[in-house]
Amino acid sequence: MVNTVTPAGRPFVIASIMLATFMAAIEATIVATAMPTIVGQLGGFTYFSWVFSAYLLAQSTTTVIYGKLSDLFGRKPTLIVGIVLLLAGSLLCGFAWSMSSLIVFRLIQGLGAGAINPITMTITGDLYKLEERGRVQGIMASVWAISGVLGPLAGGLIVSHISWAWIFWINLPFGIVTIIGLLLFLHESVETHKARIDYTGAGLFSISIGSLLILLTESTKAGAGTLLLLIAVFATTGLLFLAHERRTPEPIVSIALWTRRLVATSNTANLLAGMALFGLTTVLPIYVQGVLGGSPVVAGLALAALIVGWPLSVMLSGRLYRSFGIQRTLRVGSVLFPLGAAFLLLLGPHSSPALAALGSFLMGSGMGVISITSIALVQDSVEWSMRGSATASLVFSRSLGSTIGATAMGTLLNIGITHYGTGELARRLHDLLNQPSGLARLAGDPSIRIVFDQALRWSFVGVVALAALTFVATWLIPVVKRSTPETSAGVQAPQAASH
Repeated sequence: MVNTVTPAGRPFVIASIMLATFMAAIEATIVATAMPTIVGQLGGFTYFSWVFSAYLLAQSTTTVIYGKLSDLFGRKPTLIVGIVLLLAGSLLCGFAWSMSSLIVFRLIQGLGAGAINPITMTITGDLYKLEERGRVQGIMASVWAISGVLGPLAGGLIVSHISWAWIFWINLPFGIVTIIGLLLFLHESVETHKARIDYTGAGLFSISIGSLLILLTESTKAGAGTLLLLIAVFATTGLLFLAHERRTPEPIVSIALWTRRLVATSNTANLLAGMALFGLTTVLPIYVQGVLGGSPVVAGLALAALIVGWPLSVMLSGRLYRSFGIQRTLRVGSVLFPLGAAFLLLLGPHSSPALAALGSFLMGSGMGVISITSIALVQDSVEWSMRGSATASLVFSRSLGSTIGATAMGTLLNIGITHYGTGELARRLHDLLNQPSGLARLAGDPSIRIVFDQALRWSFVGVVALAALTFVATWLIPVVKRSTPETSAGVQAPQAASH
């Protein structure tokens, strides 16, 4: 592949992929504020959660597939196809006439959104050397932080003053500008050969991972029969997928790539880090409100420290690489992650929310270093024709870890409530948690507050254990010492792709 993007054109490419990232990021938050209004007009409250699940399931299961397609056909056409699908789903969502139709259209949105995160990261790896990449990836990471803040606010303003349909249609102008920017400024020449798309592998992978994600998200609601069926589907299609991928000449997932030590350890570290980080976002806000007695705003600020730490550390990573080397930078990030998690164990009913915010900041900072360093190492270890697949494997691992982490922490919390609360206390606690103002009332009831504090500590211990495992996995990532940026073999690939 030859990339002919000039240095002057790179800012326009980055601006385009930032808009694409913004579309995918804001879709995960803007809908939440509008859902009560949408449900009120469309009905079908029982399908409420599937409006979110359909989008996330489709996005997660297609990430790896898009990574492979970008290696076969180029980043630009594959990303544009994903954006077009996202825009088509957004347009249709605004015309939804029932909750069922909205779920189907959200599924289409997710099918397009799955292309955005892995391919935008891969484009950054194509255009910039390792030492330059941290600054650019930090800017990209800040888009997620901004979207996390703007999404709920924009959603509330739109449903209050305009039609809820604009929750989805707001993507249309951004998407059109993004496509124009990619067409004008992202130039690549892909070696032409007759590529064979592994449709069978893609189908088996989607069914297997989709059933796993449904199993995880519905594990506390579905009956035993449904859970057993999902387990059987996951196991059967997973085994068939592995057997098929070993035989096909152009696999959608390269087993040889995923089993390389660098890729395997990086994926493991990102999976565990995703579990710990999303576990934290699941339990910390309810601890701040239910045990510390903080308001929703205070709880949000405690968690926002994580969102600040992540892009900040990513932006600083390039400078850290040059000053201390990539290996030492990775080691420092791996220490910050469990160190931040350990602050959770210091929390008590009379602690300050600032202590929770400090732990969040350190975990976010550690995650930023781990994520950008593992992505940089993996991208620089493979040739252009495998970089999309390699990047997508990391994005997928972190996404899967997030789903598992949220489920695991919720399970630990329920076990803790059952263990520490008598039948009556446990019942009262569950009743309060199911009420809109329940957390505020919970903080004022000493007996229930103590049970909730003790139960949440089980989840905190789980987060700390996962952070410690992430630390171990990170130290297993092989890092080749590089002499100078100019002569290092690890930078040869991105330099060649950049000029």
